[in-house]
Amino acid sequence: MTQRPLGAQISHMLKDRGVDVIFGIPGVHNQEMYRGIEEAGIAHVLARHEQGAGFMADGYARATGRPGVAYVITGPGLCNIMTPMGQAYSDSVPMLVISSCLDETAAKRGQLHQMKDQEGAARTVCDWSETARTAEAAYGLIDRAFKECQTGRKRPKSIIAPIALLEARAPIFPVQAGRPERVSSSLDVEGEVLSCLQNAKKPLFIFGGGAVGAMMFCRDALTKLGAASFTTYAARGLVGADYPLDFGSSLARPSSADVIAQADVVVAVGSELAEVDLWRDALGHRSQLIRVDTDPEMLSDRHGADIAVFADASDFMQSLGEALVDYQHSSDWSSTSVADQRATWRAEIDTERPGIVPVADALKEALPPDTMIYSDMTQFAYAAKEFYPMDHPGHWHHPYGFGTLGYALPAAIGGCIGRKQGETYAPTIAIAGDYGFQYTIQELAVAVELELPLLIIIWDNGKLGEIEDSMVRAQIAPNAVVQRNPDFCKLAEAYGAASAAPRDLAAFQLAVKDALAAKGPTIIHVKSDIALTSS
Repeated sequence: MTQRPLGAQISHMLKDRGVDVIFGIPGVHNQEMYRGIEEAGIAHVLARHEQGAGFMADGYARATGRPGVAYVITGPGLCNIMTPMGQAYSDSVPMLVISSCLDETAAKRGQLHQMKDQEGAARTVCDWSETARTAEAAYGLIDRAFKECQTGRKRPKSIIAPIALLEARAPIFPVQAGRPERVSSSLDVEGEVLSCLQNAKKPLFIFGGGAVGAMMFCRDALTKLGAASFTTYAARGLVGADYPLDFGSSLARPSSADVIAQADVVVAVGSELAEVDLWRDALGHRSQLIRVDTDPEMLSDRHGADIAVFADASDFMQSLGEALVDYQHSSDWSSTSVADQRATWRAEIDTERPGIVPVADALKEALPPDTMIYSDMTQFAYAAKEFYPMDHPGHWHHPYGFGTLGYALPAAIGGCIGRKQGETYAPTIAIAGDYGFQYTIQELAVAVELELPLLIIIWDNGKLGEIEDSMVRAQIAPNAVVQRNPDFCKLAEAYGAASAAPRDLAAFQLAVKDALAAKGPTIIHVKSDIALTSS
């Protein structure tokens, strides 16, 4: 068939470009996009709110590395998904949001779902937002979105199509062009970069989320150079806790600046070195700073790179390793000192947030190594992401930059769907606070509907604990930080999910194992004093 309504053609084109699942909610304005979904062989996941659909697409993208695709309606549908789009933008997650729009708004008022500037609104939270006025433009924008996700920094895109255009018959989409190569430069690590590293007595690498794909090359280069390392939260597991010179994901510890100041060359690979990585303005380095990134903005930011390398992290680390063939250097870093520093930071976390460290340790013991974790903005995650040892990089996802509540549950649903192999789902869990969980609690229905073996841990301290702590530090009398919670186990039952409310760590571990073996989702309601109860 060469002629179909454009809405149907779009679904067929997405299938041709490798899309196998779409998250969204149909409405009278975007129903033409649903005409071709089943015919194209694409699975559709019906979210209970567009925000949930967006977080599911985000979670799917993080789990698979492929763009998450969402269909939403004009106006409120687009507005509702803007929060997930903002989260995906800040965390460099590939997402494609396709929405309908009104055919004409300049001279006509009072229409259903009317906005003053839908395209402009979306543009504030994504890489780009464009309205397709022809079928050819729609096809070109779709290919542009996928190609940019393959070659550059992965970020969400918004494509908007007028209702009449979606309904109109359109020619078939063009044949897919060859897959473009990823962005890289011709690397000459034999030059200044290699000289700096080989002459250094205390080289230090900082790996960010953009370096996750370089895992197979990082450990080799670090070992040859005798280099120490940090990872941002997004890159945890990249180096491995068994590497004796790895300081872990403790950049946010204030004293990490003192450690960084000891280095005589610092190499930051695939990291923004953003506020949410450091929680301070200055990195703390006193030596040369080498930045490696595919985003030119990162190479000229406030940290002041002495050497800027525009390159893909994998290309750079592979080239560096090849340039260091037969090279073995013993640096002045001490593995004993590194271990002592990590132990100090762990003790600080345990003191600052009592009761979380033993529960996180118990969780680690109970989970299989290939478990993928999605966490919300909750104190449990704030603590655990600093010390929880990861077996694989890219297996703990968190709303780092934008910091949106309600992320964990729908994102974990998307991740669980993306990790299905045949009839088997790889172990996937969500960790949310008692307050944040209620932002997107309705998406539990999706997990029940699809019989996803999803483990959902609710960390319950009965309040907005982080906000209360912040108010106290600011000498503000805590206000509006305590809420009345529902009975989470009965709520799970109402949705058709299983539940458990363990009272000690042994029961908690047993509940975790049972949940991973269940058919369908399980809520585990954990009181924040469970570690004290266990002792």
